[in-house]
Amino acid sequence: MNPVIVISESDNVATALEALIPGTVLNGVANVTVLDAIPRGHKIAIRAIAAGTAVMKYGSSIGLAMADIAPGAHVHTHNLSSARGRGDLNRRDGVAADGRIAEPPDDKGNP
Repeated sequence: MNPVIVISESDNVATALEALIPGTVLNGVANVTVLDAIPRGHKIAIRAIAAGTAVMKYGSSIGLAMADIAPGAHVHTHNLSSARGRGDLNRRDGVAADGRIAEPPDDKGNP
């Protein structure tokens, strides 16, 4: 079984299906050498990603690279900026813009 999954040809990251250790060579879909310890479920760059460009996973942009990311590097919150899944952004009256409750208001009614 391949230790990573890539869904779309436009993806520049793969998802680790198992923990990856530095020095491991990923053949097949990714063809890169793992540079960092990457936990299961986290992302690994499968080609160079320039700072400010879209990080593509499953054929969709999941955010922007905050720095240049080398092939084989761990892609996570330290080098990826994303508002995806952030219910605390764009709040109005304690409710996220997408309608989900981000946080209950405090005792003064402030979100």
